Amino acid sequence: MTDRATTLKGIRIVDLSMGWAGPLAARHLADMGADVIKVESCERFDWWRSWEATPEWIADNGAEKSERYNGVNRNKRNVTLDLESAEGRELFLQLVKKSNAVIENFSGSVLPKLGLDYDTLKQANKDIILVSMPAFGTTGPWQKFRAYGSTVEQASGLPHMNGFAEDLPTMQHVAYGDAVGGLNGASAMLVALRHQARTGEGQRVDLSQVEGLFPLGIHGILHQSALDEAPPRNGNAHSEFAPHGVYPCLPDSDSDSEPTWLLVQVFDDNQWLALKRVTGEALAHFDKSYNSGPARVSVAQQIDEALAQWTSTQEANSVAAVLQGAGIAAAVARRAFDALHDPHLNERKFWQWQERVFVGNQPNGSAAYQVNGQPIAIVNPAPTLGEHNTEVLGELLGQTNAQLEALETKGIIGTKPRMPGTRS
Repeated sequence: MTDRATTLKGIRIVDLSMGWAGPLAARHLADMGADVIKVESCERFDWWRSWEATPEWIADNGAEKSERYNGVNRNKRNVTLDLESAEGRELFLQLVKKSNAVIENFSGSVLPKLGLDYDTLKQANKDIILVSMPAFGTTGPWQKFRAYGSTVEQASGLPHMNGFAEDLPTMQHVAYGDAVGGLNGASAMLVALRHQARTGEGQRVDLSQVEGLFPLGIHGILHQSALDEAPPRNGNAHSEFAPHGVYPCLPDSDSDSEPTWLLVQVFDDNQWLALKRVTGEALAHFDKSYNSGPARVSVAQQIDEALAQWTSTQEANSVAAVLQGAGIAAAVARRAFDALHDPHLNERKFWQWQERVFVGNQPNGSAAYQVNGQPIAIVNPAPTLGEHNTEVLGELLGQTNAQLEALETKGIIGTKPRMPGTRS
């Protein structure tokens, strides 16, 4: 599995995005075979490399050691251009002229300040696609607000649907806005590329990451709309089903003092009867009067306590298999580090190992979709800063070696981060 995917072969995309959402969208396109050229500058580099530079961090090549950056920028090329300089801006527009699309996730004011708004891009390439994916979209009173994944989560209303009734609004802090935004961004770009292929026309796509999160809270939105009241906050419990939660099982090993956790969800009366058969005496005292869902919900806490007492004597993977075999929704709540050795993921060849300068041989998660029964190949690890300056600016844009040397002397391009306000 070494050949690059060809689904988007011949498509070139300029990636101005930073962090997680935009780079993830562009990574999907790169995985599918597009030539994605990531543009950073030596002073304004992708903030997933680091929030800010220090001389010590630069000397230690810290810009190339960020797991987060490396994880969402594989299969791309990388150039550096100072877009605040006239020469850097002109080279960028030359790159746009030779590309199908640009993707960015700045706040709404950034591209206009750089003199690189959509109208300017169209002057360089009348058929260009621009996918903009700021937190709140490019119109409206919040268009210029800066935000991050957790800010987007707050703005979507999700914290008022997590946790328990007595809790303050509860954040997940996994930056759902970024992860979901990345998927929406890739989808939007594919649709725009399809339109471009059919008609030859470009488009400006305005993607709001907050609006993309609303489907995750649709149950709360519908509840509020229908009943004119806030949805209940029940933690892992459910207002209609019981048992419904996570339950402790034996630790993974003798050296591990923490229990493993088992998710169990009973959605109908037949599943409840099956659960009673599997657990034997543990739930036997819940007689026939609890064979209906509403009756079980009324004593959900007691059921949870009895079930937890039984699961605490069980090995999680084994009991999950038994429950699944009985037609009950059950699964082990995996810890993040378990994924690297998960037999299912390994059977699907999910992890692809890549040797990368400064960090060595590292696992990379495949795209979630396979083609013809095989994962999409990860051909190249994340590029280093300015790794492809000569390849892109020289071979593609025609800059001579002397011109490239002059650009580097002026600080317009480079291969190392630079402290703000310096040119060496």
